[in-house]
Amino acid sequence: MTRLRGDATDVLDEVAAVADAVLFEGYLLYPYRASAQKNRLRWQFGVLTPAADTSEPSRNRTECLLEPGTSGRLQIRLRCLQLQARSLRTPDGAPVDELVVDGVRHLRFEEGVPRKIDAVLAVDDLLAGEQTVSIELPAQDSTEELRDATGVVAGLLVRRSWPVAGRIVVSATDLPGPYHVYRLRLDIVNDSECAPDAAREEVLQTSLIAAHTMLAAQPGTFLSLTDPPRWAEQMTKECVNEHTWPVLAGPEDRSDLVLSSPIILADHPQLAPESTINLFDGLENDEILTLRTLVLTDEEKIEARATDPRAAGIIDAVDAMPPEILERLHGAIRSLRPATAASTGIPVFGTANPVFGADSPSEQPLDRVPWWDPGADSSVNPDTDSVLVHGVPVAKGSAVLLRPGHSSDAQDRFLDGMAATVQAVVHDVDGGVHVAVSIDGDPAAEMQLAHGRFRYFRPDEIDVIR
Repeated sequence: MTRLRGDATDVLDEVAAVADAVLFEGYLLYPYRASAQKNRLRWQFGVLTPAADTSEPSRNRTECLLEPGTSGRLQIRLRCLQLQARSLRTPDGAPVDELVVDGVRHLRFEEGVPRKIDAVLAVDDLLAGEQTVSIELPAQDSTEELRDATGVVAGLLVRRSWPVAGRIVVSATDLPGPYHVYRLRLDIVNDSECAPDAAREEVLQTSLIAAHTMLAAQPGTFLSLTDPPRWAEQMTKECVNEHTWPVLAGPEDRSDLVLSSPIILADHPQLAPESTINLFDGLENDEILTLRTLVLTDEEKIEARATDPRAAGIIDAVDAMPPEILERLHGAIRSLRPATAASTGIPVFGTANPVFGADSPSEQPLDRVPWWDPGADSSVNPDTDSVLVHGVPVAKGSAVLLRPGHSSDAQDRFLDGMAATVQAVVHDVDGGVHVAVSIDGDPAAEMQLAHGRFRYFRPDEIDVIR
């Protein structure tokens, strides 16, 4: 067995961009200020706490299927964040929550420091029994002097992290049957200590945060757990994954890489080329987040920059974003593939013209307008169409109450009983009807209306205000 620590593994670096998005998902939420309520309870994904704490798991498990090559090796990379507390002190050592030095604010906050553990294990050794790789993240302390323009020490910035210990336990099982397939098991275990009744803030000091793993088979092939070949379906069902989910990683023509993430992803996840900034709040729309960040007040941006260096980077990058990059965030169509008229019986539109798939097809000849463009179908008009709700016509401008159903998006359930104004009645390609509304009294409604952003409900999810 061979173990490597801290060495770069080039093949795993190929999926580092997506892994970084996982590592920092939810790290700091818009509006990126320490005072924002939703930034008071952080570290939501992939937290492995010491066993003495029962609020969150102390271990996760990844199981996937591997078709091994001859004399194969398994490369493993564990990545996580280690909590680092940033505090402030006056020149005489007294702790304070905030310091202002030459007009620049400094705030106390908790930072996350990226850590990684690399290991290379022989597959034959994994068949012989469990192999263990230790996790040792040392404690660190540092002090930085904050000096004013005259060189006088105006305060101290103190950073501290605590030791975190754990292990990676890896094994493989040769599955019976005519196919040469191994079930690979990988457990990440936090062996650190904390008091059984410790507050979450203290527990996080010795936790693995945003823990995820990357695997590379050299040589070998991983099987998809979401879309396995038919012969492997039963083997796939027997794989146990706890608090993490493995997907094939890298380009779609690769099957030797796996990313096991606390956030459920599809096979071969990729970052959209239009997304140039890691906004840490990937559950939101990049365009909306960017626009919201642009309109933060000067005071809010000052606080965001003082909250965390990464937040300062977001503010600076958004402020410097050129119009052409902002325009790209408006979206792109990637799900459609060229087809032949003989195989589909529908018109085929050329994709060579760069205008194809753009928001406005006005420069296209009429016979090249994509079928999904509402302007190509004069039988529908979102501004004038209506739908009956309890026998009453509802159209643009109608006042309604929202009644999201039990199958609705969880966030929509918070809108139950709220008053809204209908902005459009739209039809989808399957014949469904949807009512687009804006929430009455929503301070963001004006900006959303300006960008055509609405909330959509079925007719049976609204009541008419008479």
